[in-house]
Amino acid sequence: MMTPRTSFSLASMVLVSLLAGCSTMGQLTGQTESVEYKSTVTGDPLSIPPDLTQAADNTHYRAPEGVASLSAYSASQRTQSANPADRVLPQTPGIQVMRDGTLRWLQVDEPAETLYPKLIEFWGQQGFTINNQNPKAGLIETDWAENRAKIPEGWLRSALGSVLDQVFDSGERDRFSTRIERLNGKTEVYISHQHMEETPTGDGTAFKWVFGKEDPGLNAAMLARLMVYLGADQKQAAQEIQNASKDTGPATTAQLDEGQASLTVNESFDRAWRRVGVAIDSARFTVEDRNRDQGDYYIRYLDTDTGEKIEQQTVFGRLFGTRNSAEPLKLRVHLAGQGSATQVTVLDEQGQLLTDATARRILSVLDKNLKDAQ
Repeated sequence: MMTPRTSFSLASMVLVSLLAGCSTMGQLTGQTESVEYKSTVTGDPLSIPPDLTQAADNTHYRAPEGVASLSAYSASQRTQSANPADRVLPQTPGIQVMRDGTLRWLQVDEPAETLYPKLIEFWGQQGFTINNQNPKAGLIETDWAENRAKIPEGWLRSALGSVLDQVFDSGERDRFSTRIERLNGKTEVYISHQHMEETPTGDGTAFKWVFGKEDPGLNAAMLARLMVYLGADQKQAAQEIQNASKDTGPATTAQLDEGQASLTVNESFDRAWRRVGVAIDSARFTVEDRNRDQGDYYIRYLDTDTGEKIEQQTVFGRLFGTRNSAEPLKLRVHLAGQGSATQVTVLDEQGQLLTDATARRILSVLDKNLKDAQ
């Protein structure tokens, strides 16, 4: 007996074979884009915190005062920009692509206050809804979305429209995390993502979602799109992302004695701070705040390996105000420079060093993510 999922899968196989030729032709003619996301969550992705300063309106889209005809408007535009280079594919100063091994990020000559709302609008334009935004920590996290570009395109899908949207599923989902940092009057922008793939269970009767490996190339592609959104030329952005010069070789890590519960990054503090921050993003720890001067990332961490019971509240629990037996811990990931190396430790909410199993688990996750990013 075929389940609804099985019938959808069989239908998908037939339609994929019909559309494969059209999809290939689209790729050869440059009409198919490799990234086209559709959020799996509905909602308003463009809500901007009221405490942030809004960016000023672009004067290029504002009608000049006192102009009432097309000829007068054209003359006004010629007066404002007599150099043709300012009107055709203008260069965009103030955006620089940085690179450290496989990690790329942008350095934007713009205050974080004005850049942050633009980043929220950017993700909405890319087809994502926002799951979480934390202006204090400089973080934006999207909901899961499907890359519709991995679903074959062609005349048949165009004709059937929403019918095929219900049948076809790429079986893959991505969600992105954006983190910004202030540095010497500029703003650094980091993009990372998590990937999930739908795979059949061992007996083949059902499907389950499993985490896949992060693709640095996809992060770089989104950085290029962000550059275009901020005003760069598309070809120029792609070239700068591709040709970004590497820094020194990849960082190496070595875990010290378990009794010390510390991790050594054999790099200077500045580079270690950047790499550990990306490792925290990849681990999806909840970051509430950070203090670069003190070397602290403030995180919330729910340790599920302690054996402590974790359960949903019942109606009576909500009624009488009882709480779940397990709650996230408020911790700090602390970095301290030691000559040419940097030591990473875990502190409790009061700033005391932790050497328990929870601290070692956090450090082992960071160690793995640091090595995966090399």
